[in-house]
Amino acid sequence: MSRIRRLNCFDRPKIKKMISYLGGENEFSKALMREAFVMLSALLPLKYRVLPESYILLDEGEIQGLITIVPTYGNPYKINITRLIFKQNYYEVGKQLIDFVIARFGAQGAVSFNVMVDESHEELVDLFRSGCGFRQCSCECLWKLENTKSENHSPNLFRYCQKSDAKAVSRLFNGELVSLYRPSLDRTKEEYQEPTFAGFANAYKNRYVMEEPAKGRIIAYLSITTEDNVNFIIDLSTNDGYDISYDDILDFALSEISRRKTVFYAFVKQKKYTKTSERLENYLRSINADLIQTQLVLVKDFYRPIKQNESILQVFLFGDQRVST
Repeated sequence: MSRIRRLNCFDRPKIKKMISYLGGENEFSKALMREAFVMLSALLPLKYRVLPESYILLDEGEIQGLITIVPTYGNPYKINITRLIFKQNYYEVGKQLIDFVIARFGAQGAVSFNVMVDESHEELVDLFRSGCGFRQCSCECLWKLENTKSENHSPNLFRYCQKSDAKAVSRLFNGELVSLYRPSLDRTKEEYQEPTFAGFANAYKNRYVMEEPAKGRIIAYLSITTEDNVNFIIDLSTNDGYDISYDDILDFALSEISRRKTVFYAFVKQKKYTKTSERLENYLRSINADLIQTQLVLVKDFYRPIKQNESILQVFLFGDQRVST
């Protein structure tokens, strides 16, 4: 008989056996060391949680699959599925784990579940879409820069992003979303505020903003993220009403990375669901950047029904011009 429960530190030998072939043992060992803090965090209401939570499915004492979720900082009601592992072809195990976290966190007030899946994993995409009711909201592409040398032509384009900039940055991002995707992908100002315990995060991120001269209006946002201090991901949001030079933006980003590392790899994230996506793609192709990954953005939303007076009966007569209530 199978059951699902929270991962704990005593599961380490079984996890080691399951994932040794993935080469992720060290990563999971570190995660298991934090499980005591996760258990305390899980006692809090959902709105106060920030730590990843992992759940495992066991059958006759053996771990058949694992799922990890992370609440979005600043918006814990938006849940990100960051890891899903199950034995080869055990897609039913994956479905049970996904349905479990959706039911569990949905009952606690979560309104949105997001996951990024590589487009080459067709069966996994089908599991989320057909099996679990997720829908595709465009995709994100990762481009590798061949030339990471900075010319330092424009070192003062950006300044560090401050807490007071969060509202303007969220407005910038949401304003650049293609209307079709806005209900599912928009972000709150809290999502752009610096985490209280940023030093304990798995990734290191620097954030910058560009202001319109004289007016002080934020017209571009830039983040540089790394998990290993070798590979750096450059993510930018720009106002499509301004002719902002991508050469200048990348030059600034590379100069900032160069201050930290002399040897590194730089990647640019292209968000296909934004108005400036096509322009950025044309630029990246023009500088011979290499497209190395395309991930589908899959979302499942919960909507609260509008309360109606139960005594009112609505009757719709199709094929007729009358609608009675």
